[in-house]
Amino acid sequence: MGKEAHLQKNIGFFVATSLVVGTVIGSGIFMKPGIVISETGNSTYALWAWIIGGIITLASGLTIAEVSVKIPKTGGLYAYIEEVYGKFWGFLCGWVQTLIYGPAIMGALGLYFGSLVAALFGLSPESNTLIGIITILFLGFMNLLGTRYGGFIQNISTIGKLIPIILIAAFGIFQGDVPVLNMDSGVHQSFNMGAAILATLWAYDGFMNVGYMAGEMKNPAKTLPRAIISGIVIVIVAYLTVNIAMLHVLPARKIVELGPNAASSAATILFGKMGGNLLTIGILISIFGCLNGKILTFPRIPYAMAADGYLPAAKSMAYIHPKTKTPVGATIWQLIIAILMMVLTNPDRLSDIAIFSVFTFYVFSFAAVFKLRKQGLSQNLYKVPLYPLTPSLAIIGGLYILGNTLITKPVDALLSIVVTLIGIPVYLKLNANKQKQSLSKKAS
Repeated sequence: MGKEAHLQKNIGFFVATSLVVGTVIGSGIFMKPGIVISETGNSTYALWAWIIGGIITLASGLTIAEVSVKIPKTGGLYAYIEEVYGKFWGFLCGWVQTLIYGPAIMGALGLYFGSLVAALFGLSPESNTLIGIITILFLGFMNLLGTRYGGFIQNISTIGKLIPIILIAAFGIFQGDVPVLNMDSGVHQSFNMGAAILATLWAYDGFMNVGYMAGEMKNPAKTLPRAIISGIVIVIVAYLTVNIAMLHVLPARKIVELGPNAASSAATILFGKMGGNLLTIGILISIFGCLNGKILTFPRIPYAMAADGYLPAAKSMAYIHPKTKTPVGATIWQLIIAILMMVLTNPDRLSDIAIFSVFTFYVFSFAAVFKLRKQGLSQNLYKVPLYPLTPSLAIIGGLYILGNTLITKPVDALLSIVVTLIGIPVYLKLNANKQKQSLSKKAS
């Protein structure tokens, strides 16, 4: 193929790190503290839930960094699964990410963004979906102009989202006077650390998305693991400091009562009424940057699949613009699916379905480290520390999410499983067509 068919390698360490931070820090840090406290029963256990969730995420990031060094291809998780387990499992992974995970996450973030904008300006709830769709289309257009534009938005929004986090953390810790530890949640229910950790893991999700851009990095073998590890450490520190600050400003039971409005209320106490509004704007910037990161990275999955001929309408899905060097076809299809999901259901449902759908393949990718080392492919620049403990912890964390969702959200889990199974006959058909084409070429 001609030179115009290749993705441009212009992503460095800072953009890659900002992608990790930007795609992880979204709405979770502001929406989940009350849920975590209510599930654990008091503030000390809640902080431990955030720490354990962070440890599981860090173990996952350290593990996937070794896999990404060995397989530095565009497509991320899809490329890892295909390389280690073969075309069939790679296809199912990409199929699920293309039809469920990517669009569902984008749609959920778009709807969250729309609801906050509507509330900030006093618009009717019916406008939530329209605002979210307009936002997704705008970011999609900007990313189609080139990775430097999407990367620029990512850098600016990442810095922007960290400013309110830093302010509320610093002022809350030093000016608050409410006891932080051993504060009762005020909710009389059974202790459920598992559910609390699950809530934190939703807030931590997204660290793997930077791997989708490996084929567009200047030096993926060095850049990718450094970006994953640096980004996750920044997120863990941010989450812990914000939670400690909020607990130092608001009683634990008040955070539970306020739910997603707790952060804004804490800002109002610290900075006055305007502070609450500024924090809402900060949350909007956070979600905006997170959504941009998803739109920048997710289309690389169907692009990689279509380039291999393993998606319906592969020619259009694999189309790269000759000037901007961006995957136009894959991006447009992902936006269409995301908008359809936004119209059909709510953001909480989308997020539940998305997380379950992808974690089966997360577990496969963590286990790939063991298989790759048995094959003698470990002579690379980076190796996961504390092997085999670290990848084992990542696998256990992934299996926990799958088991918990099957028990607590059986309908959503079943929907994800059905869509995955539909991919089997699609793969068989596409694979048969490719074999026929190969035989016809040999015959000619």
